[in-house]
Order: sequence, then structure tokens, then C-alpha cells
Amino acid sequence: MNQVLITGASSGIGKQLACDYAENGWRVIACGQNAQRLDKLQEEHQTIETLRFDVTDSENTRLALTSLEKLPELIILNAGTCEYINEGKIDTALVKRVFDVNVYGVLHCIEALQARFNQKTHLVIISSSASFVALPRAEAYGASKAAMSYITQALAVDLAYLNMKITLVNPGFVKTPLTDKNDFTMPMLVSPEYASKKIRSGIAAGKKEISFPATFTLFLKSIALLPITFRLAMIKRMTGKS
Repeated sequence: MNQVLITGASSGIGKQLACDYAENGWRVIACGQNAQRLDKLQEEHQTIETLRFDVTDSENTRLALTSLEKLPELIILNAGTCEYINEGKIDTALVKRVFDVNVYGVLHCIEALQARFNQKTHLVIISSSASFVALPRAEAYGASKAAMSYITQALAVDLAYLNMKITLVNPGFVKTPLTDKNDFTMPMLVSPEYASKKIRSGIAAGKKEISFPATFTLFLKSIALLPITFRLAMIKRMTGKS
């Protein structure tokens, strides 16, 4: 039976991925912090087992992941969080909280698992389309995702000798408990089911990058190609900051 490990599996995209993989006959290791949500997930799907740990705690993460008897062939590092900066007033404690989950949380997982990486391993890192361009209030979130996009691509080069697969995922807006907190219009918002389908099909196809929805992510990538003066002007106009 194929096996997948998913972090951040107690809600949002991670939960949908866990359910969909389980329903398709995969053995799923659903990781998260919320014991109640994880227990419910396990009750609903016989092929799901749970692993509770805090990705921001390096030792807790190491102990949990090194306890696995076998390294799953598919590893999806999905756990993430978002907080916004208001009016450009930097709050370093806020930035640190976001980076602790979105950057260091992912790195803690990789560090705990890397000794067992091999040619059968497929590592998937969930970044964001927010990494493409600098967006208002996203100094912490966007920068954390840009960092993970860079790290993922660098790892793809440095770990090439292992012949393992590495995939970077850049979702647009997905309706989750995290985005439900947003107080602004989210263009081309998609469902968790849509996100899961796109991610799973991209993984199955062996894609190195998965970005969706296509129109939205292509638009942001196109803006990123502009000279910075035009790029910033367009972002200000798009977001009502001009």
C-alpha cells in the first residue's frame, strides 16, 4: 500500500489531502497539533493514522518523525500559518511567529527525515502564489513563502544526487479556516477539494511545480517579470493602494 505523510492535516488543504488519499487506498500519516481533530479524522478513515507534534519545536518534531518505522515514499509538508502587518508597521514578534511555522517548521521536518531520503522519496513543499510578488500586509507571510520557494529549488539542485523527486506547490486563495479570517476580496478563490485534486494530480504526474488556479498564478508571475517601478505601480493599483 502506498504511504503518504502530511503535516498540517487537521484542517484546510492538509485535511482534504489526507481524506482524498485515504479514500484512494493510501495509508496516510496525518500530522498536526489538534488531538481532537486528528482523532476525528482517524475515526472517519481506517487507513489514516495520526502523529501529533508541533513543527515549531525541533526536538518534538525530531522525536515524532524519527519514530516512524518506515519513511513514507510521499511527504507533503503543508503546515502553515498567516498573520498580516498593518500599515507597514513591522512587528518582529509577529514575523517570527509566521516564520517559525512556515519556514522553520518545514525545515525541522526535513532535518528530521533527511537521513532516510532516497530515490523513492517524493518531497512536496506547500508554498504560495504570494511568493511571486510583494503584496500589501504580507511582509511576514509572503516573505516566509518566498523563503520556502527558494529553499525548495535549492534543495532540488543539492539533492539531485539522490534522484529523489521534489515538488513546489503554489496555491492561490483556497477556502480554509485560515483564509476565512481574511477581511479582503480573494480573487479566484477555490475549494479545498479543487486544491487537493490539483495537488494530487500534479504529484502523480511528477511535476516539479504545481501552481493553481492557472489564470491567477500566471497573472501574478507575469507581474513579477515587470521592472520594479511598473510592478509596484500595478500592485498598488490592483490592491487600491495607489
